Amino acid sequence: MIPAILAIDQGTTNSKAVLVSTSGQILARGSSPVGVVHPHPGWVEQSPLRVWTSVQEAIAACLKSGPDVDIVGIGISNQRESVTAWDAKTGEPLGPVVSWQCRRTADACAGLVAAGHAERVQALTGLPIDPMFPGPKMRWLLDFVPDGRDVRLGTIDAWLIHCLTAGAVHACDASNAARSQLYDLSAQCWSDELCALFGVPESMLPAVHDSSARFGVTRNVPGLRDGIPICSTIGDSHAALFGHGAFHPGDGKVTFGTGSSVMTTLPGFVAPQRGITTTIAWAIDGRPTYAFEGNILVSAAALPWMADMLGLADVQALTDLAATAEPGGPGFVPAFVGLGAPHWQANARALFSGIDFGTTRAQMARAVTDSIAFQVHDVFAAMSAQSPTALGHLYVDGGPSQNSFLMQCVADIIDHGLIQCDAPEASALGAAYLAGLSLEIWPDLPAIAALPRAEHLLSPRATDSAGQLSIWRDAIYRASLPKAKSEGE
Repeated sequence: MIPAILAIDQGTTNSKAVLVSTSGQILARGSSPVGVVHPHPGWVEQSPLRVWTSVQEAIAACLKSGPDVDIVGIGISNQRESVTAWDAKTGEPLGPVVSWQCRRTADACAGLVAAGHAERVQALTGLPIDPMFPGPKMRWLLDFVPDGRDVRLGTIDAWLIHCLTAGAVHACDASNAARSQLYDLSAQCWSDELCALFGVPESMLPAVHDSSARFGVTRNVPGLRDGIPICSTIGDSHAALFGHGAFHPGDGKVTFGTGSSVMTTLPGFVAPQRGITTTIAWAIDGRPTYAFEGNILVSAAALPWMADMLGLADVQALTDLAATAEPGGPGFVPAFVGLGAPHWQANARALFSGIDFGTTRAQMARAVTDSIAFQVHDVFAAMSAQSPTALGHLYVDGGPSQNSFLMQCVADIIDHGLIQCDAPEASALGAAYLAGLSLEIWPDLPAIAALPRAEHLLSPRATDSAGQLSIWRDAIYRASLPKAKSEGE
């Protein structure tokens, strides 16, 4: 049988499983939908049990479609900032998965900012106080847990490790811990100060390990033998950066999915100043690699929504229609759950602007596709202004990265070349490479960087970006205006 690494990529809408050979090639793929629930406006949650079931289904589909393999190790990449709680003894979920997109803690976050905690929190964690991040969500979950339960709290990687090891291990990696808003980036440990501020007992949190490390072994997982080592776990955006081999300071990537993550590596820790965050990209041998990041809450998720609104068959039909319209028409802001980086407007809401009787369906389609490029532009500009090194190679990944029209729009607006990769599963590959590093299949980062990758460079074209950005900024202003109170409020 062929030795292979099983990479689990647990995302917001789908769980994926990918078999990767010891030469770095993808042997098979499988996926399964997860499902998302919106119980109230701005609230986004999932079922922890459905997350785990979808992972099992993706593994089964992957193994069925590929060759006979000997799985020598497992790597995990996961949706970040989504958190849940479960009983340490029984494994019973004690609440939903509160999604990274969820805004249910907006009032709690506003209270913390009003109390003057924002500067200190950002200094310790590299993150602004915002409903996206897990600290307040963990407190929200604990407020609904019955007394007397032995509670475990964790990001999705911790939940999957619990499930894969039949509850034997409660752990996460440094990249996921760094997104919790409870982790001191400089000290590289859970912070007593932050746990007290957010009301989260440190005893409930997972142990933090390197991204490439032994996290335990499989036990009682359908379709997998017992004893397979879990050799890596890492947040999906970080995994994509690693999968591209973006190991030089200034190299970066844009992941396109439900939302988008723009990330560039740093030569060392740099405190963020305007609109972006600093995070641990990964940790190996006890040493963290830091990165700038900008999190866009809604990007490609706006495409199927607009396709449905216009009565089109699918996203491809939408982008084909958009390509027939010249840029510079109406503006569109996809602030369905607020605005993330670099604006951080939790109460902003989606809108079209500049519509008149002459506005066409094609122009509205173009406004939605262009909004993805404009959001990347804003984050990229903030990073360029703050980075201690020049920004270099910029890779793109995720399903939408295969759409050449969409990616050309991004390259044109940011005026920077993009590197498209034939395999969109960069997050799964990053998790597999980190697992292979732990297993000593690959000896070091240069060996991983040298693995073959099919890549294509998209160069920017000259365009009236100033005029387009003027329309975008006006739309952002309008989307962020405070709501007028109705009479009697």
